[in-house]
Amino acid sequence: MKRMFSVFLLITVWLLVTPFLQAQSHVDKVLKDEITSDLKENILSFWERYSVDSSGGFYGSLGRDGTPIADAPKGGVLNARILWTFSTAYRMYGDTAYRKLADRAQRYFIDHFIDSQYGGVYWLIKADGTPLDTNKQTYGCSYAIYGLSEHFRATGNNESLQKAIELYRTMESRIKDPVNDGYIESFTREWGVPQKLGYDGDGVATKTMNTHIHVLEAYTALYKVWKDNGLRERLTKVIDLIITKLYNPQTHHLILYCDSNWNNLDDIDSYGHDIETSWLLTEAAEALGDPEVIGRCRKVALELADASLKEGINPMGAMMYERHKDKIRKDASWWCQAETVVGCINAWQLTGEQSYLDSAVRTWNFIKSRMIDKEYGEWFRTVLEDGTPRYKEPKASMWNCPYHNSRMGFEIDTRLK
Repeated sequence: MKRMFSVFLLITVWLLVTPFLQAQSHVDKVLKDEITSDLKENILSFWERYSVDSSGGFYGSLGRDGTPIADAPKGGVLNARILWTFSTAYRMYGDTAYRKLADRAQRYFIDHFIDSQYGGVYWLIKADGTPLDTNKQTYGCSYAIYGLSEHFRATGNNESLQKAIELYRTMESRIKDPVNDGYIESFTREWGVPQKLGYDGDGVATKTMNTHIHVLEAYTALYKVWKDNGLRERLTKVIDLIITKLYNPQTHHLILYCDSNWNNLDDIDSYGHDIETSWLLTEAAEALGDPEVIGRCRKVALELADASLKEGINPMGAMMYERHKDKIRKDASWWCQAETVVGCINAWQLTGEQSYLDSAVRTWNFIKSRMIDKEYGEWFRTVLEDGTPRYKEPKASMWNCPYHNSRMGFEIDTRLK
């Protein structure tokens, strides 16, 4: 009798649970299919069609409809991100058109952005490829490592690996703070002290959260293809610095701006960076494979994700930009939405909690309805609080690039199998 009851109970549970699991699986599949379709047919295709500069490399700026601003300067960050994007696209999908663009980006970046005399990376070059702003920004050097490491991973091109390693060694010998650790924000071309800190020339911070999280992703990418013990130690240390120096365990937000001694210089929460860092920390820890580091990073990752989702979502269901003191910037930036989708899926995979998957779907629905430019392709860069896109913002510029939204596509296509 007991055996019959147990069988009956198992059948009942199976009948109750199966529809839920099937529905969840359907949600996963729809999300994956829609995002992957947008990646291939909208984002990558836009950049294939419009970004290539026939005189060399890629245009520094594109209008909403893809029209190039031919004389626009070319940013190191934009070009490193293009290199990363098409290298990843080729690695994942094997399309020779992606390989051609990845190789073009690699060659142009090495020839025009890397300073062969003093090391490091120029911040900005003219449209003709000659240097314009030769200051060294750690942010830009990090993206160079990121893009070149991925190019090697995708193609096996050893020159890319060697250049990435050279830049890593420059980071450690020139940029790392020998007293308090961490990475100093800005230098002159010859590695002197600049007149003003920061890539916009307005900064006061010697060390920033934004630069350190991109050092994190750069070192993670390099470690995936180059298992060097020294790099492993530094990647472990960067994780520790982010958690102990740039993370507030009371508020569960990151600290954006610090002086040389890691003192906080402002009262600001950046919701997009918080949720982006949540999954970058997880990725870095998993690359190291250290159970203790993985556990530590997962805890912080979930705290960051929870805080940003609790405080940063606007009435439209989009992730807002930031809180600065008593003011909240309520517009929705494209990169914040892309990072929210990945951060939510990462949290869902860590915990199995349905609410995270629901949040990813909600954010994707906002992207579909408000952020994708259905007339000219790609995404609008900003949607205002009233739901109106900023129509005149360029699709490509020093900051506007195919990196955040394409990376969302690559991550979702990889994670939701």
